Amino acid sequence: MSATKLGMKKAHREHSIRNAVCSLILYEQIETTEAKSKVIKPFVDKILSAAKANNLHARRQVIAKLFDKNATDKIFSELIARYESRNSGFVRSFRLGRRLGDNTQVIRLELVDKKVFVEKDAAPKSQDVKTEVKKDENVSAKKKA
Repeated sequence: MSATKLGMKKAHREHSIRNAVCSLILYEQIETTEAKSKVIKPFVDKILSAAKANNLHARRQVIAKLFDKNATDKIFSELIARYESRNSGFVRSFRLGRRLGDNTQVIRLELVDKKVFVEKDAAPKSQDVKTEVKKDENVSAKKKA
């Protein structure tokens, strides 16, 4: 079977991919190279498709593929409910441009329908409104007298 080697030995490659998948699940987006993204995307699809069975066998399959217990818990607590109506296509990718150091294509992978966090300001910013103050000559004349 032909596989993308990514310039790494087998153990290092598998470790790197599993680590990137855990990060993608926990943070719901990662930035990586184009070659790695082509390996990570189907890996995540297979994990989430298997997890949708939501039984002990599915949980053990996911635990065997991922390092992090928090990632496994997030899959079974949040992501299964979010992707209930979706069969595949859990990850989308965006090209961000080229990396400065080695000019490789950088891709942002993110989970579809991810939560968007919006920071609310503590206090609304007041707009500086300049008001023109007219000096009344009659008032200043009365004060002098």
